[in-house]
Amino acid sequence: MQTEKHTHKHHGKSSRGVLDANRILESIGLENGDKFLDAGCGDGYISLAASKIVKSSGRVYALDAYEPSLDSLRKEASQNEITNMEVIQADMTVGIPLDDDLVDKCVMVNVLHGFASEKTLIPVLTEIKRILKPGGTFAVVEFDKVEGPPGPSFDVRLSPEDVELILEEHGFTIGGTEEVGRYHYLVESVKKEL
Repeated sequence: MQTEKHTHKHHGKSSRGVLDANRILESIGLENGDKFLDAGCGDGYISLAASKIVKSSGRVYALDAYEPSLDSLRKEASQNEITNMEVIQADMTVGIPLDDDLVDKCVMVNVLHGFASEKTLIPVLTEIKRILKPGGTFAVVEFDKVEGPPGPSFDVRLSPEDVELILEEHGFTIGGTEEVGRYHYLVESVKKEL
């Protein structure tokens, strides 16, 4: 019998049941007309909520490396006749197929801890910074650093201070941290203006 090696998986359960998408989007001030990136969108429930806020003058980029999740998002977007969303299959450690200085607001929900544990923060955060407009918002949502479900194992969880430090080290300016759910906090940061 083979023993299974425990590696961190990036495609965990959806946060749909434990996290309110609208609360996150309200927290970052998403508006009609914004270009929004859901970085590591999973099944895209945050992208779907964002598409209603940015309306037809805005654009939602729902990006994930895991094709099965994107397939279900494409289906849901199609059923709801959503036309302002682009679903993108890409590995952020390799690159984000979007233009420089394109995105007004970017959210990464329950994903940063995976890149931190796999030591792939540099390529990912370099890409996030590249595609954000100067003065654009990058918000990281993570599970509180406590034991027990729901969420990843304690050893890979990040505290708000860990996230703030990571973002500062990669050239973002911290805008503040707040609780956004029973199990989650959000750290808001901004790409420095040139």
